[in-house]
Amino acid sequence: MPPSTEQFDIAVIGGGIVGLATAMALSESASVIVLEAEAALATHQTGHNSGVIHSGLYYKPGSLKATLCAAGRDAMYEFCARHNVPHDRCGKIVVATDPSEIPRLDELERRGRANGLQDIRRLTPSQIRDLEPAGAGIDGLHVPITGIVDFPAAARAMAAVVCTRGGQVRTGAPLMHVHRTSGTGGGFVLDTPLGEIGARSLVNCAGLQCDRVAMLCGSDPGVRIVPFRGEYYDLKPHAVGLVKNLIYPVPDPRFPFLGVHFTRMIHGGVEAGPNAVLALARHGYGWQDVSLQDTARMLAFPGFWKMSMAQWRTGMMELRRSWSKRRFVADLRRLIPVLTTDDVVAARSGVRAQAVDANGKLLDDFHVVTGDRMVHVLNAPSPAATASIAIGRSIADTARKAFALPRIAEPSLI
Repeated sequence: MPPSTEQFDIAVIGGGIVGLATAMALSESASVIVLEAEAALATHQTGHNSGVIHSGLYYKPGSLKATLCAAGRDAMYEFCARHNVPHDRCGKIVVATDPSEIPRLDELERRGRANGLQDIRRLTPSQIRDLEPAGAGIDGLHVPITGIVDFPAAARAMAAVVCTRGGQVRTGAPLMHVHRTSGTGGGFVLDTPLGEIGARSLVNCAGLQCDRVAMLCGSDPGVRIVPFRGEYYDLKPHAVGLVKNLIYPVPDPRFPFLGVHFTRMIHGGVEAGPNAVLALARHGYGWQDVSLQDTARMLAFPGFWKMSMAQWRTGMMELRRSWSKRRFVADLRRLIPVLTTDDVVAARSGVRAQAVDANGKLLDDFHVVTGDRMVHVLNAPSPAATASIAIGRSIADTARKAFALPRIAEPSLI
């Protein structure tokens, strides 16, 4: 390793909220550098999600999602209060608009209580209207612990904690090459436009690029990232008053997404969505964003075709909703019947990094793989932002075992 190469115990690849939470946990016992490809932190999934602190209502009791969401939710509220990150524990309602949805609402209530949400309560139609006067529903659940937050601000606060502990966070530093070093303990030399970085160990939290980073490191990820774009509408100023907090439908278990819903935003306004359509680029935030390389690699992956055969009906439904404002609003009207196409305007979109295995299965839970002095986070679905602090601690524990680092008896949020 050249003498001029900077040396750290651990390099964390990816400056989204999961990478920064992981770096924050690791920085308690190791020298850490975070390398983010973009010019700013939290510009992709962290900066384009709905900004909701999830309760843990939906997840199978005992699952990794359920346990990490509960721990991460509470830690996120504490962290935001301590670091003056804008947030609001506003609550949400989940409403059934058809009798066929009531058994699924019953199951949501059972799961919620099994996951420790003892303050949830069932709502009659009149109680739904008390909370959301413009809302509709024949049955519902009120989930008071759900909140909204500025996740990019939380990510920046985590970066500040890392730097306070002596770590470094560098933007504009995409990973170009990875070289293994010989000698006692081994390690890595990471080539970036900012120069070479030396690290004894590596943690891959690269989100939309995580499978490619794994391969760059010489690891077979076993999965590929398939990008799905979620498109949103904003309520126009005259219609914002139609939504007081958050309104969700009862999710259909046949589909991997929650369905379009209404979210009050932490800095004002209300957005509606998202749908979920296949993106033609890893950073494909609009139909005009097409990467021939990304598309060709996706089409060359056998798991993509198996997924497509299994999910084509869902995909066509989402495409129709993407192409038709009228159809999108028709789905939203199930929750707020008075809404019209004149009340909404097309707004931002986000891209979700969905891991798909060789059999075409969409991975639903967190997926972390270890290698020789490496940890690769290859699937971090919702509620990853909510649970990021708990996920970061879990990844840090995995890394400490894999890298023989000191354990921390009591993690700190600073």
